[in-house]
Amino acid sequence: VPNIIDLTRFSPRQAGVVGAAPHLVVTRNLEPIYDIATALRAFAIVRQAFPAARLTVAGTGPERTALGQLASTLGLEDAVTFSGRIDNAEIPALYTSADCMLNPSTVDNMPISILEALASGVPVVSTDAGGIPDLVSHEHTALLVPIGDHEAMAAAALRVLRDEALAQRLIAAGLDEVARY
Repeated sequence: VPNIIDLTRFSPRQAGVVGAAPHLVVTRNLEPIYDIATALRAFAIVRQAFPAARLTVAGTGPERTALGQLASTLGLEDAVTFSGRIDNAEIPALYTSADCMLNPSTVDNMPISILEALASGVPVVSTDAGGIPDLVSHEHTALLVPIGDHEAMAAAALRVLRDEALAQRLIAAGLDEVARY
């Protein structure tokens, strides 16, 4: 049974060239199975290409302290915001502000966060865990990378941020696909 999404809650963000300060988001709880550490390590690589880039990690959980320490170790404390839990009514605004969504999950079935990003016109870079390849297809509606591979996640995110035509193709295909849900 697939997840559903209320498309009236989300509006595709304004398309355009990614500026010098792209905003990436992770909307997963801070639990080991969601491997937020991989997203942080990937973001550290993205910051080498986009020094003003920023990352918002929206979620709560037992890994918060360790992830904050990792962000500090990676020199990202000024670029990463751990927003905690964001009220469901505020999630559309977070996606509207994003240039790319990272989903570093190690296991998953059909994450609603991916559907929300697609409905918001945000390009998705995700691991190929579990049922995710049944939800999105690589190079068509998202870019998929191996689980735990922060270098591949960073390379995929950089492709999205640097290649406006690719980002627009992913956004258009994602909007078409999400309408099924």
